[in-house]
Amino acid sequence: MNAAACASPATIYLVEDEPEIARIVVRVLDDFGFAAEWFRTGAELLRGLRSRTPELCIVDLGLPDIDGMELVREIRKQQVAQGGQCGILILTGRGYTADRVMGLELGADDYIVKPFEPRELIARIRSILRRCDKQTDKAPATAPSVAEFSGWRFDPGTNALYAPNAEEFSLSTAEAQLLSLFLERPNRILTREQLLGERGVSPFDRSIDVRISRLRRKLEADPHNPKIIKTVYGAGYLFSTTVTWE
Repeated sequence: MNAAACASPATIYLVEDEPEIARIVVRVLDDFGFAAEWFRTGAELLRGLRSRTPELCIVDLGLPDIDGMELVREIRKQQVAQGGQCGILILTGRGYTADRVMGLELGADDYIVKPFEPRELIARIRSILRRCDKQTDKAPATAPSVAEFSGWRFDPGTNALYAPNAEEFSLSTAEAQLLSLFLERPNRILTREQLLGERGVSPFDRSIDVRISRLRRKLEADPHNPKIIKTVYGAGYLFSTTVTWE
């Protein structure tokens, strides 16, 4: 999606407590045609989300009032309550693998470590927005189709996943896109490249594996011995169940 060409530019909320970094990010976003709004604290961002849902939130982890990981969780929770959906990009100085994994586990769509290259930041933002657009485009004008598999139900119109006992789970945009790919191609081996879709896969890129792990913890009785999302070593993943749409 070329934001500069859109009549209504995508709105991006940035929460960052360091003014100099915030000015750089906002300037980059403005230069590429996005409508940026800066918040200094997590509380300010959450108040802003109550009045408007942006297309994307950029979240720093080292905030003065709330841990950034907890803020990611709260953004997802608030979006579920309001029936909205926005992408989340973590932009932080924490480069540890454990932080990357935790951020993705809590619902972030991507993770960039400071210092950052502006063109990479924009590329990651556009990738998240494309995924969000694909989720929106899949919703027809009438009531969206609901997928049923192994007692589970998934509504792609709301990213809501319902367990056999009717417990509801809300999926992040990245999780919903991944599950949709599996549901569209059940009982077929999908490579990590096919599941990522937007970009080439580095041998060290574990983002798909993290999202697979998150889905397994929701869908599988024993995530360490999965029956639905199976690993085909050296090939990819297999969604091993019958899927029906209604």
